Amino acid sequence: MPVCTTRDNVNIHYKDWGSGRPVVFIHGWPLNADAWDDQMKCVADHGYRGIAHDRRGHGRSDQPWTGYDFDSFADDLNDLLTMLDAEDVTLVAHSMGGGELARYIGRHGTGRIQSAVLLSAIPPLMIRTDANPEGVPDKVFEDIKSGILTERSQFWKDTSEGFFSANRSGTKATQGNRDAFWFMAMQESIEAGVKCVDAFAYTDFAEDLRKFDVPTLIVHGDDDQVVPIDATGRKSAEIIADATLKVYEGGSHGIALVPGDKERFNADLLEFLDR
Repeated sequence: MPVCTTRDNVNIHYKDWGSGRPVVFIHGWPLNADAWDDQMKCVADHGYRGIAHDRRGHGRSDQPWTGYDFDSFADDLNDLLTMLDAEDVTLVAHSMGGGELARYIGRHGTGRIQSAVLLSAIPPLMIRTDANPEGVPDKVFEDIKSGILTERSQFWKDTSEGFFSANRSGTKATQGNRDAFWFMAMQESIEAGVKCVDAFAYTDFAEDLRKFDVPTLIVHGDDDQVVPIDATGRKSAEIIADATLKVYEGGSHGIALVPGDKERFNADLLEFLDR
C-alpha cells in the first residue's frame, strides 16, 4: 500500500482504487481505512477514484507519541491531498473522521474540495455542557479511557455491541461486523486510543462548520448509541449553509458496515456524487 510522509516524518498508509474524480474517505475511531472497503469498491466501480488512509496511530500507519489532535490530523490530510495533487475532491468522513474533515476545511479551506459527506460524525461538539445538554457526559469518556488502559481487547469486544446497535431486537449487525471492529481496534496504539478520546470529546468544531461553502450531505442514524444525533448531526445541519440531512431510522453508529444500512448509504453516496 502506498505511503505519504507527513511534514513531521510520520508515514501515513493509504489505499488508492480506481480512477476518475477523487472521493477521499476518512475513517472513525478506533478503525482504519479497511472500514471503508465496501464504499471504496462501490465508488471505484462507478467511475470514481477511491482513496482512504489510516490515521496516524491507527492501522498500518506509524505510531508516533505525539500529534493526536485535530490540527495535526487535518494537516496530515492536507499533506496527503497535496502529495496526490487531488482536486475536485469529495471528502467522506465517519464519526471522529468528521472532526478531521471539519478541521481540514477550517484550516485549509475548500480550494481542493467539491463537496463533503458527514456520516455519524462528531461535529459540532460531543461533550455535554450547559450550552450542549444533548451531549455525552464527561464520565463516559473517562470510562472509555479506563477501559482501553485496563484490558483493551475485552473493552473493544464489549464496545462493538453498542457501536452496531447489536443490543437491539431485530438488529442486522453480524458477528463479522463485531469481529472486524475488534480486529481494527486492536491495530490502534494505546496512546492514540487514549489521546483521541480527549480530542474527539472536547474539541468544538462549530467555527470550522461555519467555513463550509460546499454542498454537504449529513447521514446519521437515530439509534446511534455512540454519537447522539441530537448533539451532532442535527446541529451540524443547522450550522452548515448548504447541508442536507438524511436520518436513518433505527440506524446504528456503524451504518457503513451493517448489512442493509450500508447498501442504502452507498446508494445515497452515489446519488450525491452524481449531482
